[in-house]
Order: sequence, then structure tokens, then C-alpha cells
Amino acid sequence: MGRFLSTEDGRNLLAGTKRAANILRIEEKKDGVTYEGGVDVVLLHEPEERALAEAIAALGPRIEAALGAEDFEAAMALLAGLRAPVDAFFEKVTVNAEDARLRENRLRLLADIRAATRSIADFDRIEG
Repeated sequence: MGRFLSTEDGRNLLAGTKRAANILRIEEKKDGVTYEGGVDVVLLHEPEERALAEAIAALGPRIEAALGAEDFEAAMALLAGLRAPVDAFFEKVTVNAEDARLRENRLRLLADIRAATRSIADFDRIEG
């Protein structure tokens, strides 16, 4: 894991996942709910949020398979595939949209980022 986090992809993915975790922590506390799973693909309006949802859906089973085989290096390499979609999402998409349904769906998408990374390590607890 340390080797991955020392790469540019690793550092940027760590920053993006920490940002997602921080937003979720604040919004879940404020709303008194947990935003877990259940992203509604119909509500994915922005290309960047669709791309992120698709990347998570495509990589999730492959990451699980690598973890099942205890191939942690392969799991981390697959996780690196989320870097570009996570970066694009945060550059182009407003999570706290005025439309409550869009906001909730985007928070669920952030929860999917958190779940994907936590399957390997609790990235929001890693310093850096």
C-alpha cells in the first residue's frame, strides 16, 4: 500500500477519497442518515458523475476478486483506475445541489467511493 500511496495516482486518489469521506461525514451528521449505496442511474445528469458511477461498477467486482485472491497489489492497481473519474467528479460536479434528489444521489456516489476504497484500506484515516 505504501508504494501505491507514494505514486502520483495514489496521492491524488487518497486526496479525492479523503475529500469524499469528509463531505460524507459532515452531511451524514447534519442529515442524521448514512448515505450508502443505491445510486439512481437516472439521476446521474453530469457526464463526470456517470463516468464515476460506471468506473466504480466496473472495478468493484474486479477489486473484490483480487482481494479474494489476496492479491493486494492488483487490488490497489485496480483502485488507481478511480483516480481520473474521482478527480473529474470533484472538478465538475456540485455535490450539494439545490435539488434534494440530486444531492442525495451524489452523496450516495461518494459513499460508493468510500466503500470501494475501504474494501482495501480505510483511506480517510491515512495521513497525507
